[in-house]
Amino acid sequence: MADLAFERTQQSGAAPVLVASNRGPVSFSSGDDGALTLKRGGGGLVSGLSAIDDPSAVWVCAALGDADRTAARQAPDGRLDLAGHDVGGQAVRMLDIEPGTFARAYNGIANSTLWFVHHLLYDTPVSPVFDDRFRREWESYTAYNTAFAEALAAEAAPGAAVLVQDYHLSLAPALLRTLRPDLRIGHFSHTPWAPPEYYRLLPDDVAAEVLTGILGADRAGFLTERWALAFADCCEAVLGAEVDRAARTVTHAGRTTRLGVHGLGADADFLRERAHRPDVDARLAALREAVGDRRTIVRVDRTELSKNIVRGLLAYRHLLRSRPEWLDRVVHIAFAYPSRHDLPEYREYTAAVQRIAREINDEFATPDWQPLILHVNDDFPRSLAAYRLADVALVNPIRDGMNLVAKEVPVVSDAGCALVLSREAGAFAELAEDSITVNPYDVIATAEALHRGLTMPAEERTDRTKRLAAAATALPPQQWFLDQLNALG
Repeated sequence: MADLAFERTQQSGAAPVLVASNRGPVSFSSGDDGALTLKRGGGGLVSGLSAIDDPSAVWVCAALGDADRTAARQAPDGRLDLAGHDVGGQAVRMLDIEPGTFARAYNGIANSTLWFVHHLLYDTPVSPVFDDRFRREWESYTAYNTAFAEALAAEAAPGAAVLVQDYHLSLAPALLRTLRPDLRIGHFSHTPWAPPEYYRLLPDDVAAEVLTGILGADRAGFLTERWALAFADCCEAVLGAEVDRAARTVTHAGRTTRLGVHGLGADADFLRERAHRPDVDARLAALREAVGDRRTIVRVDRTELSKNIVRGLLAYRHLLRSRPEWLDRVVHIAFAYPSRHDLPEYREYTAAVQRIAREINDEFATPDWQPLILHVNDDFPRSLAAYRLADVALVNPIRDGMNLVAKEVPVVSDAGCALVLSREAGAFAELAEDSITVNPYDVIATAEALHRGLTMPAEERTDRTKRLAAAATALPPQQWFLDQLNALG
């Protein structure tokens, strides 16, 4: 095994720039006849990588389902571009990781452990429980990260720059450093980072291994300074690392890792163009017909536990109960799209959202007024239509790395929109001045914030929206990506 690792360090590919993430830029589905259909994805990473004008750049990702695995197996070394797939002008290597290993790494560790820690989601009297099952999941997480490190080592040219993305791949930088010490490695966390006293819920060895995994990078990037400093605090408390907060460096075991802050912004050009296509106009007309001449409160989220949808609905109910002047004068448009329904906590949460929505409509609806419109099926054009229509946008997460919805709504709003924003969203660092701040746990204060947003003078709302949009688009995805790449030297 040691000889094999040594042999790998002597090999190199041709890619001068590489990106690694769990989800790649494309996915596959299969028809009844077994034929594969490719679908391109979107989002900040896809937009960001398009800034690289180099066909030799490689994106390494995991196969997420059976059709992905079939495509990966049929391609030479998983290279979809070499198999003739139209992957958008970029080379893509899709890893066919054994399904059980992938499920334990992805659901057991990434989404049920690291996500919960960083978003402070545990019901600590009963969870977490780190037992034999957890240890099997951790072994799978290590194997999953090792597969990425080996693929990156094989594809990277000498001295290449590698940008590893997110909590799924916390161990990959150190593993890759062992295989290819010549590489310039960056890691970027798209989540918050837990404070030391919460982070140390993890078993001591696991807590240390996650930190040393990321410290294998030359540079560790975060969405806000708050998350970067929380990471540094954990390195100091758990590892005894030397931290220079002014210089944003962490030194441990003879290596120094620089910390960077890059607040991912909205893609203004794409959003504004996409928000005025005919399919969005049609959905906007349908929403306007349903709302009538009433005011609107809009939220668009996945049914992710950290998004705090339930308390948002309770705040709206309190608004209607405590301020009867809004009866028949406002409609709450809530889009709560399914997320991680393979985990029981998420299925239960979606059910709770639907139950409270029914209760609100049962309590307040009249023959001419439906106070709450809830949709749980994903529809991006409809989301953009709601953005355009919103008088008030409610973004009240318990904890969020950034929250792009808070940035997208002001960009496409037709008439100006008051933003009610949780102080626990990463976006708060950039948008606080022109938002209405809320404590995400305080339902009554959130209801009052909604009232303030609904009664905000039109001129003030318009002025705030312009400033919010400018702040929201200050670092668009392509520049966000290039800034990280350039920071690696």
